[in-house]
Amino acid sequence: MSYDLVVFDPLAPPPTRDGFLAWYRGQTQWKEGHSYDNPDVATPNLRAWFLEMLEEYPAMNGPYASDDVDNSKLTDYCVGETLVYAAFSWSEAEGALKFTFRLAVKHGVGFFNVSADNGGVWVPDQAGNYLCIHGVENG
Repeated sequence: MSYDLVVFDPLAPPPTRDGFLAWYRGQTQWKEGHSYDNPDVATPNLRAWFLEMLEEYPAMNGPYASDDVDNSKLTDYCVGETLVYAAFSWSEAEGALKFTFRLAVKHGVGFFNVSADNGGVWVPDQAGNYLCIHGVENG
C-alpha cells in the first residue's frame, strides 16, 4: 500500500462529487494510449508541478527516474494528459501531503487526497483562491 495523492487540470472533471469520482475512476484506467511516466503528455501546469515535485520527491520510474533506490522519498508517478497520480511511501505521508498541496496551489492545479476517507477535492477559483469543493477539507 502507498499514500496516494492526485493533481489534475481543474477544468477537466465535473464539479460534483459523483461526477468527479466517475471521472477519476475513468482516468485511472490508464487508457490514454501513451506511456504514463513522461510529463510531456500533460498540460503545462501539470508538467510544471511534476518537474518541481521531482526536486523533493524523485521519480521511481521513467525518464526522470532517480538512481538512489534507497531514498524513502522515491515516488511512483503516473502522468496522464489531465491528471498526475503520485504514490508515496507511508513514511512520507505528512510531508508529501503538505508539499504536494503547496505546489498544487502554486501551479494552479486541482488536488485530491485519494488516501483519505472522503478526501477533499480542491480547485482554484477565478480570483485565485484555492477552495475545497467537496469531500473533507483536511482529509
